Amino acid sequence: MHALAIIPARYGSSRFPGKPLAMIAGKPMIQWVYELAKQVAELQEVYVATDDHRIAECVQSFGGQAIMTHGGHASGSDRLAEAADILDLPPEAIIVNIQGDQVVFAPPVIAELITLLKADPRADLATPIRGFTDAATARNPNVVKVVFDRQHYALYFSRAPIPHYRDEGGTPCYFKHIGIYAYRRDFLPRFVQLPPGVWEAAEKLEQLRALEFGFKIKVVETEWETVEVDDPADAPRAEAYLLRAS
Repeated sequence: MHALAIIPARYGSSRFPGKPLAMIAGKPMIQWVYELAKQVAELQEVYVATDDHRIAECVQSFGGQAIMTHGGHASGSDRLAEAADILDLPPEAIIVNIQGDQVVFAPPVIAELITLLKADPRADLATPIRGFTDAATARNPNVVKVVFDRQHYALYFSRAPIPHYRDEGGTPCYFKHIGIYAYRRDFLPRFVQLPPGVWEAAEKLEQLRALEFGFKIKVVETEWETVEVDDPADAPRAEAYLLRAS
């Protein structure tokens, strides 16, 4: 079964314009993400999908593959759906969506998502989660939390601290959503044609549209660390982490 990664990358981020080209520890951010994805043996190909020639030229300069897509896509999923059409991927292909600002992630997690989708025909997409107990992190709206059923299908994602522990005592446990997805190719066109969901509009979380319209999201627990760069203030932290790891 064909499996590939597509990294959506746009220049016009409101919080961090030009983010994919920002230099982190001597390399453009998009290069860190691309080269890490290339370490996943289960991926036959890795592409960057962008609407900006500066990003495409940067990717090509370090030997990567770039796909030019239209501007104005409302989400990364829309950009991936167009890229999948351009590549003429078969319906059974598995597409891994890796965020262009995910400068640190564990390649084994990607392999696990691919293996899970191959093994579970009920799952339309799969995504990793990581347990934590810090209450301040749980209250951070930029950290998306998730609750799930006993078969590890997601029930709800929220920027609020879910679950809410009503009674005192014990150590609360939360699960952070890590923004990497593995999709079945035939899921994408169905998904992007749906109108935004009620809960998606409230939380500004696209994955809630999938749940609201009945798609199955399988979550995979991981202990691996991840580092994302949401705004310029995150860049020094990411750089320090990468320098320590090198």
